[in-house]
Amino acid sequence: QVCAQLCRRPCYCPWVPPRCPRGSPLVLDGCGCCKICARRLGEPCDFLHVCDQSQGLVCDYSSAPAGTGGTCNFEDDEEGCEVNGRLYRDGEVFQPSCKIQCHCLDGGFTCIPLCQEDVRLPTPDCPYPRRVEIPGKCCPEWICEAQDQHLLRDARAAAGAVSPVPRYPCQEWGTEWSACSATCGLGFATRVSNQNRLCRLETQRRLCMARPCPALPAAFPAVS
Repeated sequence: QVCAQLCRRPCYCPWVPPRCPRGSPLVLDGCGCCKICARRLGEPCDFLHVCDQSQGLVCDYSSAPAGTGGTCNFEDDEEGCEVNGRLYRDGEVFQPSCKIQCHCLDGGFTCIPLCQEDVRLPTPDCPYPRRVEIPGKCCPEWICEAQDQHLLRDARAAAGAVSPVPRYPCQEWGTEWSACSATCGLGFATRVSNQNRLCRLETQRRLCMARPCPALPAAFPAVS
């Protein structure tokens, strides 16, 4: 009966199809007659002006007064969420893997990581921290690269020899230079850095002078 009231035969359509806004494809109207712009999420709809089904939208009449049009909305999925071919009930908490935990809600799901994503900077007792997968454990763990210890031992053993160079890429790291140790005259500034041949953390010093010291009074002759 609805088709008989709203759909006319034969079809009378505009000679030039309408130009649709971005994200709204051309589709056939509810009568299967003329091409129209599909309605998008939140836009009004009715039997003739259909929603964009490629986006999973349907005309929702649940909140509309009787006899009026509806609003394009996502189709309710009473089955819950589908992840990796498995269905989960609405409100169910699940773990697709040991590293994340997910919550199914309103046809979608949100996930949080279960492994800490902390960052470990180089320290004197662990100059080369590295995150690795441990057999039998889910989350990767930090380990201290032992290769730098071998390099230090080899360097001490080879007295007078050329220091070996690391066989792996060195990621340069260092702190800012400290303030000058003297308020006037020559002093020194320090920093911790691995910018050296062995790519190891060490305390580095350099000379500095904030300002010249004032001259001594004439009553106190300078001692050479």
